[in-house]
Parts: sequence; structure tokens; C-alpha cells
Amino acid sequence: MQKLKFSQSLLLRRSPFHSKPLSSAAAVDVEKIYRILRRYHTDPAKLASVLRSSSVPFPFPSSLVDRVLLRIGPSPSLALPFLSSVVGVGDDSSVSPRALLSVLSRSRHLPSALALLDLLRLRSPHLLSPDLFLPLLRRFAKSKSKSSNLTHHAIQLLDKMPQTHDNDHSPLLFSCLLDALAKNDSVKDAAKLFEEMKEKFPPTLKNFTSLLYGWCRAGKLDEAKYVLVQIKDAGFDPDVVVYNILLSGFCSAGKIEDAHELLSEMRRKKGCEPNVISYTTLIQALCSRERMDEAMRVFVEMRRDGCEADIVTYSTLVGGFAKCGKVDRALDVLDGMAGNGCRPNPATYFPIFVALEKEEDLEGCWELMGRMRKGHCLPDLGIYNVMIRLSCRLGETERALEIWDEMEMGGLAPGLDTFVIMVHGLLGQGSLIEACKYFRDMVGRGLLSVPQYGILKDLLNSLLRAGKLELAIDLWGLIVSKGGELNVCAWTIWIHALFSNKHVKEACDYCLEMMEAGLMPQPDTFAKLMKGLKRLYNRALAAEITEKARVMAAERNVTFKMYKRRGVIDLEKKMKKKKKKEQKKGKEWKGRSGTGSGRRRGGRDSPLSFDNEESSIP
Repeated sequence: MQKLKFSQSLLLRRSPFHSKPLSSAAAVDVEKIYRILRRYHTDPAKLASVLRSSSVPFPFPSSLVDRVLLRIGPSPSLALPFLSSVVGVGDDSSVSPRALLSVLSRSRHLPSALALLDLLRLRSPHLLSPDLFLPLLRRFAKSKSKSSNLTHHAIQLLDKMPQTHDNDHSPLLFSCLLDALAKNDSVKDAAKLFEEMKEKFPPTLKNFTSLLYGWCRAGKLDEAKYVLVQIKDAGFDPDVVVYNILLSGFCSAGKIEDAHELLSEMRRKKGCEPNVISYTTLIQALCSRERMDEAMRVFVEMRRDGCEADIVTYSTLVGGFAKCGKVDRALDVLDGMAGNGCRPNPATYFPIFVALEKEEDLEGCWELMGRMRKGHCLPDLGIYNVMIRLSCRLGETERALEIWDEMEMGGLAPGLDTFVIMVHGLLGQGSLIEACKYFRDMVGRGLLSVPQYGILKDLLNSLLRAGKLELAIDLWGLIVSKGGELNVCAWTIWIHALFSNKHVKEACDYCLEMMEAGLMPQPDTFAKLMKGLKRLYNRALAAEITEKARVMAAERNVTFKMYKRRGVIDLEKKMKKKKKKEQKKGKEWKGRSGTGSGRRRGGRDSPLSFDNEESSIP
């Protein structure tokens, strides 16, 4: 565990999280620090040294530290080493209490968080406020490894909140803790805490509602019904929110009849008539089970009782009919929706597009898109994705390109999913040059910061199979220069693609380049390259790769003999798996054709096979 030294000056600072945006120069500094952290976070001493010698002036100002923490996000493995390097160095390097508590709570370091709160309480009690405690309480409630002394820790945390005769925030914090536990799959702990704290915090309707939600979420309907009894015994009158939670619990558990009875009870109870949420909850449950006739009956009852349906209700019915393949009925609901003054949005239309895609009805999609425009509803990226994917699948690549142009002219910027769909679609139709064009555009926009293994593998293998080695190398260079940091899996895809297409020398060169970047090849990659070089009688290159692998294995406390042996075993397993898969395909083909002439020939048994093999990424 990282040991953090709390700088006294941090107690004098409020969180700058909501201050004005950083300048462009400061934003560059944040990115520099983040990249250093990504590379050296496993070595605290090296990290501290590199941070001090970087081009960013050290010690870092508080605003910069907090921005780096925001850039890190929910990653304690990065945040804790960073804080251990900058906290306590000097007054200007201190980080705000809010940021530090946020990191400690994300990393589940409750003792450290409690220690910091003790320090704040003694030296700067004016900084203690409910908004400082709430994130810690909620993070603690989300913990997957709760100990049996949860109640003790919770009380300990609540006691640290300063109290005055006219300003006691403890009931609010207790209510928030109870709610957070119930909503994060810890309703048993919430119920235990509720029982043990009854004397100190008199129950409220909100407390009971939180417990009711937790039991319904957990599918414990008997316990939920008991909470309803407790609500009445405590003198509270259950409101529509309470009944809606119980109704949702019945629907989630598939107890549709009980849900109907509860809805009838709500109708009979004055002041607790079902609202649009009540009816929509039941309609959603029926639609998810494809009981569309019942869903429509509930919808009619809803209208008859004077409850106007909203866009969620209509969208649920449209999606239910579309999922059942009843596109005409879905369109009828759309017509009724417009007639009742409720305008559909793209999410309402989307299930119909998906249903039409399953039927490969491209013309139907075009007609529906025209209908959207007439209703002044512009398609979103999800709808364009469906249109592009279906056009490419049907070989209508020109239409796919037209849809893309229309999308951009309409002011929509394609996201990563849209690019992946287009590139895959073009590859499927053999349009390699067009696929490369869109892939370049995707990388140029910075959308490949995290390697997309599927598209990377398909594109590189397609280019190499087509004999376009130079184009593949050019694309890889673009990825390295603009696509963000590449991990060992991305390098493995590239190296295996080269090797599988008989470019052994190039595969070895890129393996050396990967090792220069500090990434060790996977054992099966090393074994594959060694066998390939043995076949080519290139002992010098084999010796160079072997020596580097030996050094890297020693740095990672792995014996080279074990690393080498594992590579051979992994390679043999993959070849057996591939051979078994090919034999299975051959049997299926033989069964369909009725003769043995159509059986595919299996690949060579040797791991040296240069056939186009699937690169396995663990």
C-alpha cells in the first residue's frame, strides 16, 4: 500500500475542481505528466525522479495536481503513486482535500481517508461539509469487499462530521449512506445499519423507501412487503413512489399477476392513483416478454383512466412490436403517437431500423428515414450506423458512402463505432483502398487512442493477403505516430499478421522495435519467430531477439527457460485448436455435400505453417 504524507497546507485549500479551464499550455503539462505516470507508475522511485526532471516545473501547483487526478479517472493504481510523489513536498504541491479524499475512496483506503478527516477536523474544521463526506460514503457503499464491521466504520465516519446546536448534518449523511448501500447491492448491510441506528436517527419515509428499493432490486419481495408493513406501522402513508418501487420489483421478478393486482389497489386508493411511471413499468415488463396484446390492453386502460402516455411509454410499445418483428404494428403506434401530440425522437425510431436491418430491408430503412425528416426528427449516429452497416452487407457501398456524406453534412461527427462499421463493411466488399481512407481518417481524429483489436487485425491481414505490404507498413506507422500508446496485444496482431503472410524478416524487425519500446513479446510470439528464423537460417537475428528476451525476462523475475517452454506449449495448443476447428468445418461441409470431395484440407501440423492463421490475443 502506498503511504501518503498529508501536507498541512492542503488543509487550507478548497477544491479547484470547478475553477476556470486550464490554458492550452497547462493542458499539455497534464498530458505529459499522465504519460509519465502511465509508464513509471509501477516504480515509485523512478516515477518521482522522472517527475522532478520533466519539463513541467516542480513542485506542481495544486490546480495542476487536481487536473491530473481528473485525467487519471477511477484508477487507484495510477492515482496513489502520483500522490505519493507530489503530496507533502511543499506548500505549492499540496492537493485539495476533496481530490485526495476522492482518490482514497476510489481505492477503498478507508483508514487513510478517516485519518485525513481526523486531521481536517483538528486543524481546519471549517472545510468539513456534507459535500465532502457524501462522495466517500457513496464510494464506500460501492465497495465489493465489505467487512462484518461495516456498521462500526459507518458510525465512525458519521461521527467525524462537526455538529452544532443549529446545524447537524448527520441525519442527512445517514440517509445518503443508507440509500447508497441499498442501491449498490448491499441492502442487507443497509437493513442492519437501519436497525442499529434507529435510536439515534428516527426512521423517515425516505429511509424506508431506500430499503424497499434495495430489497426489490435484490429480488427479495417478501422482505420488500415487510418494509411496506413497517412503513404503515411507523405511521407513514405509502405514496405513489413507494408503490411504483414495489410494482417495479414485481415486474422484474416476472410476477406480472401481482403487478396487475398492485396496480388495481393503487386505483382504489385515494391520493395514490397510478401515474405514467406506474403504467409504463408494467408495459415495459410485458413488452420484454413479448406479451404485446396485454401491453396494449394496459395502454388502453391507462388512456381510459385519464393518464396521458409520454414518449417513454410510446417508445416502449414501438420497441416491443419491432422486437417481435411486427413492424407494421410499430408504425401504427408511431402514427397514434403523433396524433396525440407526442413527438417521437431518434430513440423511438431506432428499434424499427434494427428490425428492418434483420430483414435486410434497405428500402424500408430509406422510407423510414424519409418519414423521420417529414416529422422534423433528425437521425442520430445509431440510426446512421444501422444504415451504413446494412448497405455494406448488401453490397451497396456507394449508398453507404452517400449516407456517410449526408451524416457529416447534417453536422454529426462520426464516432469510433461508425468508423469501425464503415471499415469492416468496406473490407467485406473488398474495397481495401476506401477502407484504408476511412481508417486513416479515424486515426487522424484521435479515435484510436485505445487499440481496436478487431478492426486492426482484419485491416492489416486483408492488406497483407492482397500483397499490399507497403500500404500496411504505412498504416502501422500512422497508428504509432498518431494512434496513442500501443500495448503488447496491438503489436502482437501486427507481428502475427506479417508472419502469417510470409513476411518473417519484417515480423522480426517489428518485434525488436516493440522490445525497444519496453514491451516483451508474448511467449508464443517468441516461439513462432524463432521457428521461422530457423527455417530461414537467420541465426544473427534470432540471437539478437533471444538476448533481448533473456534480459527482459530477468527484469520481470521470470526464468528464460520457463518463458521459452511456455511459448512452445502455447503455440502447440493453438495449432491443435486450429486443426480441430478445420476438421469440424470439414465434417460439416461433408455432411452438406453428401460426399467427401468438398472437405477442406487441414493445415500443416507444424507451428511453422505460413497459412493465414488467427492471431490469438489473451
